[in-house]
Amino acid sequence: MINGISIESFIAGFAYGGTTVLVGQPLETLKTLTQVSTTTSPNMLTTAKQLYSTSGIRGFYRGGTPLLLGGGLMRSAQFGFYQSVLPVLDHKFGKRDPQTYWLGCINPHVVAAGWAGGIGRGLVEGPFEMVKVRRQIVSDWKFADVTKGFGVTVFRNSFLFSSFVIYMDVLKQQLARYDMTLSPFFTAGICSNLAWLTVWPFDVVKTKKQSGKFEGRSVMWLLRDTVRTGDMYRGLSVGLVRSFFANGISMEVYTRVEKELKIVFNER
Repeated sequence: MINGISIESFIAGFAYGGTTVLVGQPLETLKTLTQVSTTTSPNMLTTAKQLYSTSGIRGFYRGGTPLLLGGGLMRSAQFGFYQSVLPVLDHKFGKRDPQTYWLGCINPHVVAAGWAGGIGRGLVEGPFEMVKVRRQIVSDWKFADVTKGFGVTVFRNSFLFSSFVIYMDVLKQQLARYDMTLSPFFTAGICSNLAWLTVWPFDVVKTKKQSGKFEGRSVMWLLRDTVRTGDMYRGLSVGLVRSFFANGISMEVYTRVEKELKIVFNER
């Protein structure tokens, strides 16, 4: 940490993001195609077969180029902001006594720092995510379109990352009670899936907004329509499979990189 900024977390976060894209992009493409499909009940295997028949293996990595750069930057922002804000809150207001946690297990400082990390991620991710979605569904776009879905992306990410770190912190507390530990892979895989379950309807709305297929429709209209049509959890199965493995493997990378960087910075 340099001048209160967790440099190692920003760098490790970049490694996390790059790994997530490399591991999870094929399933991310299937998730996007499922969410914007006009089919009543799109099937993951059917979508995969159609994509392979028309585009081959390369089709599963459509939109991967902008996300490879953007994924690193946005994960760098989310972890860097989180790890920088959390100690500031603990220093300014004092570490919260577990007896004062919300519902007996939720640390308010973790919630606030998680929101900061989610906002940081959303500010970076918005334009990259729009380009990724358009490339995945093979739709034209103009530079002026990069802000489409920006607001809902920031909102979704604020809830997503704050939920993720809350679940991580609560799980850590429960494991400590029974003197148990869990590997970074399973910790991140479980908690990322719980976080996605919490915010999935907003992800469906974000994807529809950025797809360009619902021009002139507001976020609130898309949200109401998503509820009305029963699409709130469209694409969830493929999304959770991607999330578990991509985030689990990425957290292993993040933990190793952060650990090595802390050693390097402490030696200086």
